[in-house]
Amino acid sequence: RCAERQRICRERVLMLTSPVPHYLTNSQKMSLLDLKALVDEACAFERAAKAGAPQMLLRGRKFGLFTAALAAPGSGGAGQDEIALFDHAATELGAQVAHVQPQLSEASPPRQIENTAHMLGRLYDVVICQGMAPALVAQVRAFAGIPVLDRIPFSELPPSAMADGPCAASALDARRFLIQAWLVRTLI
Repeated sequence: RCAERQRICRERVLMLTSPVPHYLTNSQKMSLLDLKALVDEACAFERAAKAGAPQMLLRGRKFGLFTAALAAPGSGGAGQDEIALFDHAATELGAQVAHVQPQLSEASPPRQIENTAHMLGRLYDVVICQGMAPALVAQVRAFAGIPVLDRIPFSELPPSAMADGPCAASALDARRFLIQAWLVRTLI
């Protein structure tokens, strides 16, 4: 059982460090073919939601959303609006999202960071560190044993980028379904 858990942890870490999750975390690095595939998946999620049959593909998954410094709602940054959008996208697929204000900083003792990262690995399937210093995220990632992302996926994507998309009624819905497609593609 312990060996199986370690194998799963290794696979999750490899998944995080493989080219697919990294280029999918930044829409500017995606090829047009990859973006088209992701948009096609987003359209499938939209069709399922419109039919009243959302797919619960993330049922039982637990996300820890660490938000160090929140931007004001409507400020254009990944503030409260972006967090609410991510929360809606993930919970609509059956995931649970815990919102946490981290007590860690780059000045935290290494042992505290390591202990916190180990605890996060036991509590969550994925941790997203929105607004935290990249060096701190890297330290947490090194010890957590689970995927640790440095931001909400597609938070840098302007709403106009999906406005002319093939399926979504609004830019906000398009971004929500795109986040869902990214979550499923990256985590399953």
